[in-house]
Amino acid sequence: MRDCDLAQNKDAAPRNRVSRSISLRDLGKHLGLSPTTVSLVLNGSPAAASIPKETQDRIFAAAKSLNYRPNFFARSLRSRRTYLVGVMLPELSEGYASLVLSGIEDALLVKDYVYLVTSHRHKPELIDRAPRLLCERCVEGIIAVDTPLTQELPVPVVSISGHEHIPGVTNIVLNHVSAAELGLRHLIQLGHQRIAIFKGLSFSSDSEVRFNAIVSAAGLLGLELHDRLIVPLQGDSPSPEVGYSAARQLLGSGEDFTALWAFNDISAIGAVRALIEAGKHVPRDVSVLGFDDVNSAKFHNPALTTVRQPLARMGAVAAETLLARIAQSTQDVPAEISVEPELVVRESTAPVT
Repeated sequence: MRDCDLAQNKDAAPRNRVSRSISLRDLGKHLGLSPTTVSLVLNGSPAAASIPKETQDRIFAAAKSLNYRPNFFARSLRSRRTYLVGVMLPELSEGYASLVLSGIEDALLVKDYVYLVTSHRHKPELIDRAPRLLCERCVEGIIAVDTPLTQELPVPVVSISGHEHIPGVTNIVLNHVSAAELGLRHLIQLGHQRIAIFKGLSFSSDSEVRFNAIVSAAGLLGLELHDRLIVPLQGDSPSPEVGYSAARQLLGSGEDFTALWAFNDISAIGAVRALIEAGKHVPRDVSVLGFDDVNSAKFHNPALTTVRQPLARMGAVAAETLLARIAQSTQDVPAEISVEPELVVRESTAPVT
């Protein structure tokens, strides 16, 4: 670029010039206060509690009127903090990941943290590489979402839907035993006995845990599960396509079933489409039960009955736990935090006719 392109035009109108940003020292001078006092108030330091409320109000008002913006890099250098968290997840898509991420974001913003997201698409080389990339960018901690961890990391780690017990890692998990009982009991009480099950994709952290919980719950409730009615989802797409294909496979088997419990809401939505195309009415001919309670579940036609996994809350709990560990406000690092499911009954399930 030429020098003339960079040089400021002295004849330009004042509105075209970039004003010098006000510093903390300038703000303190304007208020007749020390920069330290102003900094304590603006940064929400516990020591600011000793400063009169009238003075604090003056500081905030002046900062707003003068458009004061703190120098993040200077703050970071002084404190040796980046206020940055890394998040690893399979992909950014509607459903599980987006709801978890919304909870993470809400909890981090309250503490003035931001996050870097990396998606690995279930590729082993990216799963191994992602933690290193995040640590090289000086994140203070990592949240792994539905992502297998293969190594101990030099920063605090919280894993959502993590089932591996790794030293220093806190797992945020759903109570799958309770979830299995809620879902199967609902269908059994509606009179369903021949219930088809979509088993999750092989790379999903919850697939085996959830399926094993369903098998155990079936035994406790006296329900016989039929092997030919258990269909593993195939592919790596986060779209309803996997549920659509699995339902077509199930229909093609010729097996009789009156209810279907899909691995998640997204696959349930795909299954409903396949059932309708096959001339089946949902729920009169086949009841369909989902899992997760994604935002679109209640707006689907029919509105989806589902076992709600509190995904946004799980994200918030993960972020809160990670920040507590970063701040070393607790010496007790929990190995696992369990959250409870909830049955949400809508229109896609009905009694056997």
